[in-house]
This record gives sequence, C-alpha cells and structure tokens, in this order.
Amino acid sequence: MVARRTPRRRVLRFATVLIAACAYVSSGSAQNACEKPIYLTFDTGHMEIAPLVAEVLHRQKVHVTFFAANERTKQGDGSLGDHWAPWWKARAAEGHEFASHTWNHTYWRADLGDARNPSFRVRPSAGSREGQSFVLTAAQYCEEVTHAAERLKAITGKQPLPLFRAPGGKTSPQLLASAAACGYAHVGWSPAGFLGDELPSESASNDSLLRKALRDVRSGDILLAHLGIWSRKDPWAPAVLEPLIVGLKERGFCFRTLREHPDYAKPAGR
Repeated sequence: MVARRTPRRRVLRFATVLIAACAYVSSGSAQNACEKPIYLTFDTGHMEIAPLVAEVLHRQKVHVTFFAANERTKQGDGSLGDHWAPWWKARAAEGHEFASHTWNHTYWRADLGDARNPSFRVRPSAGSREGQSFVLTAAQYCEEVTHAAERLKAITGKQPLPLFRAPGGKTSPQLLASAAACGYAHVGWSPAGFLGDELPSESASNDSLLRKALRDVRSGDILLAHLGIWSRKDPWAPAVLEPLIVGLKERGFCFRTLREHPDYAKPAGR
C-alpha cells in the first residue's frame, strides 16, 4: 500500500488555523484570569459627575456595580427619574451591573418590635418625606428596596442583582434578616475601599485620597464612590477616578462587578 501525501497547501492551511485557535484561547484565558480582583461600586448622588464617570469607565474598559436610589439631582427629576433614564440604559448596554440603594435613600435609625414582628425607625433623604423620621414595617422596608430594583429593571431592561446597600451602610441584624427574607443580601464596602469622596475637601484633598487608596487597597476589596456629593467643594471624580483606575491596574489589580464576587453568587433568602 502506498501512503497518500497530504498536499503542502492543506498542511500550511491547517497549521495557520491551529496557531490562530491557540492564540485565541491563550488571549481569552489571559483576559479572564484575575488573580487580584477588586470591585468598584458607585452609589447615586446629585449625578452632576455621572457623564464623566461613564466616560472614564468606558475609556478604561472597567465594569462596575451601581447602587441606585431616587435621590435629588442637580439636573432632572431624580437620579432614577426620566431625565437620567437614558444614562442608566446606556450603562446597561456597556455591561455594568445594578442593585438597589432603597427608593428614597432611606436611612435606618433604630430597630423596633421584635424578631417575630420587626419594624424600623427610618429617615429618608429624598422623596416626599425627606428629613422626616417615621416607622416602616419589615414588609414596607422590603418595598423600599424592591421599588428601586424594579425601577432599574424598567429603565435598563436588565435584571438587577439581588443585593442592596443601605444608605450610609447603616443596618442592624434585624434589618439584614428582614431584607434577606425578601431576597436581598446587603453589600457594604471594605475599610480601604472607602474612597473618601464624601469627606470635606478642606480636610481630605483629592491628592491625599488618591495616594491612600493606591497604598491601602487589597485584592478582594469592595470600593465605594458616589455619582456626586452635595457637600464636597472639590469634586472627587474629575481628579481621582481615572488616575486611581490606572494606578490600580499598574499594581496588578483587575476590576470585576459584584455578579462575580464569591460572597454574592447566591441570592439571599431565595
């Protein structure tokens, strides 16, 4: 029997395809490998810097998780109102993730009742009862959390994560248990992940905040910033956000959303 010779052109073509496939797999693996993940998150605010934040994230190819409430804004009818709806929809198209920050940016103040019939004293910083202290039952607090999540879904067409962040990070075991019972896990931030954009600029300069974050952030940290703080005179994002992202990348960190965080892979109470 005489062995048939494979045409040289076919061999070259096969080798070219094989090399390209190996390069693609290698590139994909390198892209997906993330030995030092960090999780950048943004809470809503007055939204003035939101366009800048979007530009930086797009330019740096960084995906984040937004925690949204319907807060007062410098332009438009609230951060989850119709004015800002196209902005949120565009972020969804870019691959960012979303979660609730309560509808009226409602602060927990104290527990009332007991474990069988919990209720909470709260004080919202937005909405028709802004600045007032009153009581919400556990079911009513869940409605506060769910309202923001449902509005995000209606605006973006994307299902928000089953997570929430209480304004100011203020919670209690009873509040967390009530939220978990209606399907929401609470997400705070790491000590080094507090980026300081809500501190007075007179005592916490942008330069000092940048240096501190670059020095202290560690793998696995959840970072917190805002889409505009009313009280800060020298806005944080224009000076710090992009240098921070670049500097952290240079230190070997990679940015991930909370959808990829190991602690939040499973919905709470569902």
